[in-house]
Amino acid sequence: MYKVLIVDDDPTFSLMLKSFLGNKGFEVKEVYSAASALKAAGEQTFDIILTDLRLPDFDGIELIDKLKKINPEVPSILMTRYGDIRSAVTAIKSGAFDYITKPVNPDELLLVINKAIEKTQAKKQKTVSAIAEKLSDSSAYLKGKSQPSVLVEQYISLIAPTDMSVIIQGESGTGKEYVARMIHFKSPRKNKPFVAVDCGALSNELFGSELFGHTKGSFTDAHVEKEGQFQLANGGTLFLDEIGNLSYENQLKLLRATQERKVRKIGGTKDVDIDVRIIVATNEDLTASVQKGNFREDLFHRLNEFKINVPSLRQRGEDILEFANYFLEMSNLELQKNISGFDNEVVEKFLYYPWPGNIRELKNVVKRGVLLATTGILTKAELPSEMVSPPGLINLELKSAATTDLKSIAENQEKTTIANVLKQVHYNKTKAAQLLNIDRKTLYNKIKLYGIEG
Repeated sequence: MYKVLIVDDDPTFSLMLKSFLGNKGFEVKEVYSAASALKAAGEQTFDIILTDLRLPDFDGIELIDKLKKINPEVPSILMTRYGDIRSAVTAIKSGAFDYITKPVNPDELLLVINKAIEKTQAKKQKTVSAIAEKLSDSSAYLKGKSQPSVLVEQYISLIAPTDMSVIIQGESGTGKEYVARMIHFKSPRKNKPFVAVDCGALSNELFGSELFGHTKGSFTDAHVEKEGQFQLANGGTLFLDEIGNLSYENQLKLLRATQERKVRKIGGTKDVDIDVRIIVATNEDLTASVQKGNFREDLFHRLNEFKINVPSLRQRGEDILEFANYFLEMSNLELQKNISGFDNEVVEKFLYYPWPGNIRELKNVVKRGVLLATTGILTKAELPSEMVSPPGLINLELKSAATTDLKSIAENQEKTTIANVLKQVHYNKTKAAQLLNIDRKTLYNKIKLYGIEG
């Protein structure tokens, strides 16, 4: 059922029009002033707006202009008398879909309304198709304009056609898996499987079964035979996320598989040949881990045929608004909303906020904002409290930009966030890691790095 807003200071005419359109299947709301129309349009979305030219507070042309700023996609039809045709033409130039003259011919009105709705729906469908096509490109939001983004794209294009192993390094939330997927989809293996495994979620006991598979009865819970991820990815790409979380023992198992290009199921008696490209990702410095003895040097060199460092969002400042607009499109499509953009305060917050959660955090902030937004534009009211009123430490840094840098700001905010979460869960590190969406090892490293006590 399409929703119509009638704006006219003549109650009798408005009620007559409401009755006519209601009988034709429309849901109708009538208001008697321009101010009331703006309030109604800010509180709910209409499919079409009918407004009189002459209103008690300001005229219909000015109202149409203001309504376009709230939601530019909603068509407006101006109702005017014969003597005001010149004003009607001006209204169309200002963004009105069309005009009709009073006294209103019901059939003519219905024809104009249906044309407006058909045109709007066709435009929406075209937009949805364009967004769906864009969403099918798994790397769309990586295509920034900043120099760091351009460099990542160049590296992807350079390494994709080869079979070289790749280490993708970067902070959590920077889009490391998207880089891995683009390497795969630009490679000769693009029509074969891309299999992603989160090493941080694998216990020592599950590692062998998950990656190499097992035979029925090979251990207590092995009720059926299972294919391992290496075999599932055969011919394609195996992406191992958070590779630094593997135990030393499992690092050795992985080394053997990558060297010999063979795997054997747990409980199996024969090796199976595999043809898999390995891409790994980490938010740690694996070189430092090798030096500390936490990561096998031989495995590191086996994997490190090529390395891509994915920059943080703080290093891609020129891309923030481009990414935000992309996520706005995604969120509108997913949540069936029609938020047209961001107001100036939101833009300022986006540009100066340090984004400790990187692109993932930006995506979540925009999606949350679209869900909460009640007008046609995302405002500061829809932003998370930590962005609107950051902790005191961050406020000090932002006010003293000359004495610090964005990296320091982000580190201070990260330290404050981790300390607050730990306090809330009474220093239960498992719960804290779950709330922070990081693995326990990363949490322990950050607690040690920042000297957080508790």
